[in-house]
Amino acid sequence: MLLKVGELAKRSGLTVRTLHHYDEIGLLTPSARADNGYRLYDRRDVARLHQILALRRFGLSLAEIGAYFAQPNAPLASIVERQIAMLDDQIEQASRLREHLVRLHGALLDGAEPELADWLSTLELMTMYDKYFSKDELARLPMYYDSQATDAQWSELVDEVRALMDGGTPPEDEKPRELAGRWMTMLARDTNGDPRLLAKLNLMHEREPSMQAHIGISTQLRDYVLRAFSERKMLIFEKYLSPEEIRFMRENYGKRAMEWPQLMADVRDAIDAGSTPDSPEGAALARRWHDLFTSYAGDDPKTHAKFREAFQNEPELRGALADEALLMFVREAMQNAAQPEGRN
Repeated sequence: MLLKVGELAKRSGLTVRTLHHYDEIGLLTPSARADNGYRLYDRRDVARLHQILALRRFGLSLAEIGAYFAQPNAPLASIVERQIAMLDDQIEQASRLREHLVRLHGALLDGAEPELADWLSTLELMTMYDKYFSKDELARLPMYYDSQATDAQWSELVDEVRALMDGGTPPEDEKPRELAGRWMTMLARDTNGDPRLLAKLNLMHEREPSMQAHIGISTQLRDYVLRAFSERKMLIFEKYLSPEEIRFMRENYGKRAMEWPQLMADVRDAIDAGSTPDSPEGAALARRWHDLFTSYAGDDPKTHAKFREAFQNEPELRGALADEALLMFVREAMQNAAQPEGRN
């Protein structure tokens, strides 16, 4: 069966001009011509057009598609497989969108009247998460799949912290320290205690101003919480460190505090990948850990011993993101590298 250009355009949803252009640039040359010169397309031509349209949907330019076809035996099956995977992703995104719309619908039935901005921000936030997290990661991120249950708690806490910050309460005061403790506990809960999820959440927050606006957590508010939480730790360390040591720590701890989640995430990835503490990967992680630790602890081995004593005696200092398996990996990697041990 042969199709004229007009028939193929109608069946494919393209214009005749587009098919003519594909012919002119050598991307889709019809296999036959009628006596009157009309282009005629056979089954192989239609299969090639399927490939072209599929690759266009993957974001390739016409020049890139031409280069792809220049390869010998360009496989049609792999393109169809990629289409299936793309559709699976779209179905998954549509399913998540449906869940959010069901929640909004429930709110409407309960008498609430979401504004247009509420609908748009919900959709925008969903798309934003998809940019930073895989499907598997989103399935392990309670902050995403259980947002209805957590949003109210976070909204209340954020309002409390913002009121203190706007009112000029120093982050070192007792109330900000108490709220910062709640903040970190909820954050660990809502990222499933996984430093990899927290590191990506931090990255998304840093790069997406619209997310900051949606959840009400500006970078200034985040830094206020970090300073308050750091002070919680300082008060514990004061029992173990000298005035000079604690002064140095207070001056330097917050400068690189945001690096800890990513470093712990990299350690977790190394463990899951089967790396051992005595491997090159383990040695590289040990060097990074040592560098970050000494940035606020200094280089004196005697001071490091005090930190080890504090970590051993004070469970709060260990944090919820660094489990025993992660700490043991770092400990052994540090020992193999003959460097003092440190923790966040």
